[in-house]
Amino acid sequence: MMGYYILIGAIALVSWLVSRKLKSKFKFYSKVHLSNGMSGAEIAEKMLADHGIRDVKVVSTAGMLTDHYNPKNKTVNLSEGVYNQRNASAAAVAAHECGHAVQHAQAYRWLTMRSQLVPIVSVTSGMSMWVVFGGLMLGAAAGVGFGYWVAVAGLVMMGMATLFSFITLPVEYDASNRALAWLKAKHIVTPEEYKGSEDALKWAARTYLVAAIGSLATLVYWGMQVLGGRD
Repeated sequence: MMGYYILIGAIALVSWLVSRKLKSKFKFYSKVHLSNGMSGAEIAEKMLADHGIRDVKVVSTAGMLTDHYNPKNKTVNLSEGVYNQRNASAAAVAAHECGHAVQHAQAYRWLTMRSQLVPIVSVTSGMSMWVVFGGLMLGAAAGVGFGYWVAVAGLVMMGMATLFSFITLPVEYDASNRALAWLKAKHIVTPEEYKGSEDALKWAARTYLVAAIGSLATLVYWGMQVLGGRD
């Protein structure tokens, strides 16, 4: 178990460092005010309109960095610090979330795959670790039949969460690419403002990358504990 605690500690540390850097980047670029004076909400509404999307609403949601696109009710949810603000950070986040709306409207295959996994992962992710533990207690590490298959079932559940994490990567990177391309093409931001938006989105994407690597590392660790006991 010591190896597991070290692994989790290392992943948590890297995740914390990236998250801290992300927050500092958004705080810094929130001071880069847009020359066009548009708010995050206005930018989001314009990007949706420019892509011919009329059935998606832009709404304000509480919290910091709580921005997201909800495909179920077709809403672009912008945090209070983005919805009303008029800076490079707000522009980046608003356009990024609209990037997801564009993906949805165009049936982007990676987004479709992720959406299909959501119901499965929402059920299995929270219980996978306990199933693996249960299998190990029943003798999986020694290669005992029933315990082994219980642990394997837990690994499969864990594997679904890992798969979800990696499928999320192209979804997030593509949304950022769509956002940046639109911001530049429509001259929504100046070159200086664009650099700020680009840098902010790069650090946001790195949080998903760290999460995916962490999920894979955890899966590999427990896979070795379960499968390593088999001759």
